[in-house]
Amino acid sequence: MGQDKKLSITEHLLELRSRLIKSVIALCVCIGISIPLAHYVFDILKSRAPGIDLVFIDVTEMLGTYMKVVFYCGIALSLPYLIYQLVRFLSPAMTDKEKRYLYFSMPLVVLLFVAGVCFAYFIFLPPALNILLHFGGDIARPMIDVSSYVSVLVRLLLAVGLVFEMPLVITLLAKLGVVSPQKLAKGRKWAVLAAFVLGAVITPTVDPVNQTLIAAPIIVLYELSIWLAKLVYPRKAVAPSPASNE
Repeated sequence: MGQDKKLSITEHLLELRSRLIKSVIALCVCIGISIPLAHYVFDILKSRAPGIDLVFIDVTEMLGTYMKVVFYCGIALSLPYLIYQLVRFLSPAMTDKEKRYLYFSMPLVVLLFVAGVCFAYFIFLPPALNILLHFGGDIARPMIDVSSYVSVLVRLLLAVGLVFEMPLVITLLAKLGVVSPQKLAKGRKWAVLAAFVLGAVITPTVDPVNQTLIAAPIIVLYELSIWLAKLVYPRKAVAPSPASNE
């Protein structure tokens, strides 16, 4: 029996290695495809701050920033395949019910993340960058280096995209009985406070308008999470029978 168990673990590790190799190959291919596309990505990022001429002050800065954008694009292009490999690796160890949850949630993960990135790109970034790039313009002329600009934008897009995953995470926790709709509703005032704190952390400015632009959708997403939690929370966990308390 011990030998069978060892063989099973070996096969499991071999499968992990195989899927990691496939994932790395896919990532490398997508990075290669992204090399000529990175120039267009720069145009997309620069469009959020019209009228600003980016500069680089280090010999290798532009090349390093370009390759960084290429890497980000490669990850974005290969992400569906990477998720597919992860699902295929996890599915043999899961029950049919758990597989249904996983298959249902994975497209939502991508959709919610894309929704968060679009919200940040079209709604949040223009006013935020307008304040950052023009504050103190009567004192000094802004000379924004390209590396700093790209790093700030990518960090903001990623942060807001992850925040938009909140309804899915809370819904799954409610389905597992970890959190209840009642507890979520009672913690509403703390959620509002946390939303503004998180907005202050994500927002690179001290402007309350930009912080509200982040806090407002977080509050809406939290309310949506409460509603979804009511739909999926186990009924017997909401109203336990008296016999179960004995």
